[in-house]
Amino acid sequence: MARFTLPRDLYHGKGALEALKSFIGKKAMICVGGGSMKRFGFLDRAVEYLKEAGMEVELFEGIEPDPSVETVMRGAEAMLKFEPDWIIAMGGGSPIDAAKAMWIKYEYPEITFEEMCKVFGIPPLRRKAHFCAISSTSGTATEVTAFSIITDYDKGIKYPIADFEITPDVAIVDPELAHTMPKKLVAHTGMDAMTHAIEAYVSTANCDFTDPLALHAIEMIQADLVGSYNGDMEKRDAMHNAQCLAGMAFSNALLGIVHSMAHKTGAAFADYGAHIIHGAANAMYLPKVIAFNAKDPTAKARYGVIADKMHLGGSNDDEKVALLIKYLRGMNDDLNIPHCIGHYGPDSYPCEQGFVPENVFLERLPEIAKNAIADACTGSNPRQPSQEEMEKLLRDADIIVADPLYRPICPKQSQFYELPHIAFSGRIFLKDIKRKYPEMIYQSQEKIM
Repeated sequence: MARFTLPRDLYHGKGALEALKSFIGKKAMICVGGGSMKRFGFLDRAVEYLKEAGMEVELFEGIEPDPSVETVMRGAEAMLKFEPDWIIAMGGGSPIDAAKAMWIKYEYPEITFEEMCKVFGIPPLRRKAHFCAISSTSGTATEVTAFSIITDYDKGIKYPIADFEITPDVAIVDPELAHTMPKKLVAHTGMDAMTHAIEAYVSTANCDFTDPLALHAIEMIQADLVGSYNGDMEKRDAMHNAQCLAGMAFSNALLGIVHSMAHKTGAAFADYGAHIIHGAANAMYLPKVIAFNAKDPTAKARYGVIADKMHLGGSNDDEKVALLIKYLRGMNDDLNIPHCIGHYGPDSYPCEQGFVPENVFLERLPEIAKNAIADACTGSNPRQPSQEEMEKLLRDADIIVADPLYRPICPKQSQFYELPHIAFSGRIFLKDIKRKYPEMIYQSQEKIM
């Protein structure tokens, strides 16, 4: 038996924020982030709508990007003092994720963070409060999902909390809020949404109820993300819907190791002055993971279906997988997202030398790989990587080392060829190979000893 869970109500379209006027309750706590909702007037509107509904309103403000365990505990303490019967989380993924974790701690004050992280192990909620999520970004889709991501900065690890209990009761998907996103955020959240949809479709937990949502989301993101990034507000509106559909899919079909890798590298190098932003990490890892997963015949066929939906061409699944990888790398280029950690700058933009020193990356690699394998998203990936395979995935997402050989796909002949007499030693980036052989589509192969 499987389960398919979504919010009870989803209000969408311009002006959907006004749905708050219809809420029934006595007290509402609004959880918000760094100030964009206040600057653009949406927070004041939400407060007025809730007061119009007859509620007393209190704010919990200043939730940081990549919210911490400490922020969750402070928010839960504020809730215990105010005793709301509605929790309203407003903004991007960070304030909504934080508010979900606060909700658990509010309802169960004795629960520990470690207990909250037990996959599908949270006791029943809604004894004290219901939950409404209002998204202002077009990517995380946490307004409709059973997931929350909280960072333990002491360990440098992002932990997913996964349980249908934290699926919001009400989601408000008002595209006007998404008009406030800066360009870089459009790119990162958009590729997060694309990753959600692709991973949901190839997940081992996919089903007839999730597949249509995932495929339609992929089509919409292909059509609208780059335009939204370049300022087309009609496409920005469409992306707000597309990311929500992707969220509905992955919340029920689950995810895969792209997210496992992103969770475990995001804060792993914070002591060097920057985070690897979640959506950018997903964008960098997705092509490599597709190549890894495509060794599974079922996954390869499903990637072929995705390529067909995107009208990428190819006469067989091998060609379709390669064209899908090429297309996604092209999207990263269009969105100014690096292809690897080695070129990931402290501002998240591509650069010749990333902010993570190579020796530090390699030193921390085994622990990051171990943590990624243990991540809640790994279990539903089409292939279960070994420690060695996970290290290779993470390493190849950073640099090319130790004489790898690449086989290109020749688009004209649609056959595989090995490049003759080419073996690269030391730190050689794929971009350097592609510069020398621009007519080829490159697909990383297993190292030939």
